[in-house]
Amino acid sequence: MIRLESTMKDKDWTPGPAVAGEDDRETIEQLRSAYASIRTELAKVIVGQHEVLEQLLIALFAGGHCILEGVPGLAKTLTISTLARCLTLSFKRIQFTPDLMPSDITGTEVIQEDRATGTRAFKFLRGPIFANVILADEINRTPPKTQAALLEAMQERQVSAGGERHELAPPFFILATQNPIEQEGTYPLPEAQQDRFLFKVFIGYPSYDDEYAVADRTTGQSDPPIQAILSGADILRFQRLVRRVPVAPDVIRHALDLVRATRPDETQAPAIAKKMITWGAGPRAVQALILGGKARAALNGRNHVSTDDIRALAHPVLRHRLVTNFSAEAEGYTPDRMIDDLLNSIKPYSTPLDNDERIRKVLSS
Repeated sequence: MIRLESTMKDKDWTPGPAVAGEDDRETIEQLRSAYASIRTELAKVIVGQHEVLEQLLIALFAGGHCILEGVPGLAKTLTISTLARCLTLSFKRIQFTPDLMPSDITGTEVIQEDRATGTRAFKFLRGPIFANVILADEINRTPPKTQAALLEAMQERQVSAGGERHELAPPFFILATQNPIEQEGTYPLPEAQQDRFLFKVFIGYPSYDDEYAVADRTTGQSDPPIQAILSGADILRFQRLVRRVPVAPDVIRHALDLVRATRPDETQAPAIAKKMITWGAGPRAVQALILGGKARAALNGRNHVSTDDIRALAHPVLRHRLVTNFSAEAEGYTPDRMIDDLLNSIKPYSTPLDNDERIRKVLSS
């Protein structure tokens, strides 16, 4: 078992009073119910892909952006557009192409003339980025200059143009799709932009039964109506709830161990990481693991985070934050395989009383 050195001492832990109160327990139950309703609506259109849908919704309630990767024809765009229909939010789709310009995304300033006075003035015309849910379709089909136009919006929730800042109304999500880098006519996303996506979700081919259901549904005349489940105010309320979900110190330390083990310069990093990784994950990965773990716990009706939540999200959080070297490519070591090895090597902290049981005892007292 590998465990990186930690300076934090074990101590008794109790959650904040906000989470222990009945109000938050009731809100968690409302979130769990809304989650089930959204999954039911999505199932009207999307067949299977249960893990993909779960990770998308975790990113939604964690307040993070998400990127979906898969070969053409796996319903990436349909999944995101159907999710947007489940929410009473403004939705815009941006089709990324090689000739797309940054101003086509953020907007541009134009000169307008007042017919009454004849005076002219610049006016900012907002681009499609000014919406609550943005579908960045085939984001890796446009050059890096245009990809970079999303950086400020993703991190700062604002757009700068003409020396002025224009705020993006919350909630704000960018849900991007891309084809594998090996496909013709694509541009790899810069590492700085990939790091701003909370999750990178892989969509694989469906099972035989799921593909049969897809063929049966999509070749008929039925077009099932999708019911809107949540408003923007609901989502913001649930996002604030997710932030209040408590995390035990041992769970935070386990997330730290997983992330720090990906950095080859760490003294106690495993040998396989030192051999196969050029650059490991940064602090945003720890934040993503913990915040995603909080959202996963709340969606499942729990008011505490367990190490199972952290480990379940290791792949979508870390896979796009690891830069492997030529040795990894030569031996067929993908980031996902590397994460599998880390999960097998790095075990959760053992304590006299299991963390989950300890938290349940405190919450029930």
